[in-house]
Amino acid sequence: MAIKILIADDHALLRQGIKKVLNFEEDLEVIGEAEDGQDALAKTMVLQPDILLLDLNMPILSGLDVTRQLQMAKVKTKIIVLTIHDSDNYVIELLKSGADGYLLKDVEPSMLIKAIHVVYAGNTFVYPKLEEKLFGDLNSDDDVNEKAREMWRQFRPERLTTREMDVLRCIARGFNNQEISQALFVSEKTVKNHLTNIFRKINVNDRTQALIYVLKNKIMTLD
Repeated sequence: MAIKILIADDHALLRQGIKKVLNFEEDLEVIGEAEDGQDALAKTMVLQPDILLLDLNMPILSGLDVTRQLQMAKVKTKIIVLTIHDSDNYVIELLKSGADGYLLKDVEPSMLIKAIHVVYAGNTFVYPKLEEKLFGDLNSDDDVNEKAREMWRQFRPERLTTREMDVLRCIARGFNNQEISQALFVSEKTVKNHLTNIFRKINVNDRTQALIYVLKNKIMTLD
């Protein structure tokens, strides 16, 4: 069964370019186009695509507004935002609002196709160049441990241990395994074991997805 896609961008030429790229893929099907945010919102509600490729800067309603309203409506469509903005602040705000992916408009077609498949599979995709910036810009506040514990009490049947919380905080601060080892006074092998347990418990595959989980669940805050 083909992945059904709605393309929302106010530039017809860009919409047609994306559609042409996607039509080469046998498992992808473009089922509609939208030229402004209001149009994107309405067509998503009616057509229920698997993936909405959404321009951030849209007339009438911005991509962020569309994302928030779809989240409030509990629409199952997954959203990949396409933008010219190379800003981690945009990424963080969009992920918090319910977006599942974030790509620059000048990415290679192969990366767009990869992002669609990754997001469709239930994962989050942020274009690789932004990963390091994301890890470097997060810091936890003084009450992060208590907030994290409360979050686990409310939302997860399988809680993280206190030590796993500490490792998660280090991940958000951008520490590598050696730095986590030094900060927590444990071996790198122990760090790897903790990471394996954390990824399993929160159902992610790598550090980037763990960071995104942290953001979406407000375990960490921005300075």
